[in-house]
Amino acid sequence: MSAESDHKNEAQAAATEKPAIPDAERLATLERDNADLKDRLLRALAEMENLRRRAEREMQDQRAYAITKFAGDIIATADNLRRALDSLPKPAEGESTEYDAPVKALIDGVELTERELLKALEKNGVKKRVPMGEKFDPHRDQAMFEVPDETQPSGTVMQVVQSGYTIGERVLRPAMVGVSKGGPVRPAEPETPAGEAPRAGHHPEPRPAGAQDGKPKIDKRA
Repeated sequence: MSAESDHKNEAQAAATEKPAIPDAERLATLERDNADLKDRLLRALAEMENLRRRAEREMQDQRAYAITKFAGDIIATADNLRRALDSLPKPAEGESTEYDAPVKALIDGVELTERELLKALEKNGVKKRVPMGEKFDPHRDQAMFEVPDETQPSGTVMQVVQSGYTIGERVLRPAMVGVSKGGPVRPAEPETPAGEAPRAGHHPEPRPAGAQDGKPKIDKRA
C-alpha cells in the first residue's frame, strides 16, 4: 500500500507541475493572436477611412464637374453674344457715339443677356478668363502669334483673340492670345522642387495644345 500510495502521490505531483508549461505557451499564443487581430483591425479602419475620403473627393468632383460638357457647349453662345456686340460699327472720329433708340435698346438687351449668362455660369463654377496684360500661362493659354514689343516683358499677353474659361480648378477652354516678344525677360517664378508635394488645393492641369515647357508655342495656322 505504501508503494502504491507513493506512486499516486508522484503522479499527482507530476500532473500539477506539467500544466505550467502549456499555460505559458497558451498565454503567449493568445497574446500573439491579440496583437495580430489588433493590427488587422487598425489596417481595416485605415482602409475604411481612405475609402471614405476617396468617395467624398469623387462626389465633390462629380458635383463640381458634372456640367463640364454642357458648359463647353453653352460658352459658344456667350462667344456669339460677344461677337454680336463687337461687330457693331465703330463711329468715325468726330461722329456721335449715340445710337438710335431701337438700336440702343437692342444693344442693351444683348449686353444684359451676356451678363446674365456669365453670371449663371459663375454660379456653377464656370468663369470667363481674359488674361490681357498678364504673364503668358502655358497651362491656361494658347499662343496664336507673337507681338514684337520691346516695351513689354517677353511673354506678356498683348492681345486676347478668344477668351478662356475655367471650371473649378480645371481649364474648360484655353484663352487664345498674342504674346509679346523682344522685351526684357521676366524673372523666373519658383517651381515646386522635385519630390515635394504640391500646395494644398493645387491640382496641376494638363497643358492646352500649343504649350510646351512654359514657353509660348505659336500656332502656325493662325
